Amino acid sequence: MRVIAVIVGALLLVGGGALIVVADQQRVAALEAARAAVEETRQELEELESANSELDEALSALRSQIAEQEKQLADTTGLLP
Repeated sequence: MRVIAVIVGALLLVGGGALIVVADQQRVAALEAARAAVEETRQELEELESANSELDEALSALRSQIAEQEKQLADTTGLLP
């Protein structure tokens, strides 16, 4: 009976060790996936900030044009060019 108990105990010990190794590998893989997702999100954010900056410049130019046109429309004397 002792031999069986030792064999079962050794199998449980090896199985537990293998389970810990597999769990650690899964944790490392999940951590790498999370880091990749963060990096991808950062790149997307940089692209969106760049696009937002370009749109902001275009919007400023359009607002200036609108202000100039409103100024011309508001001139009832006709003296402005």
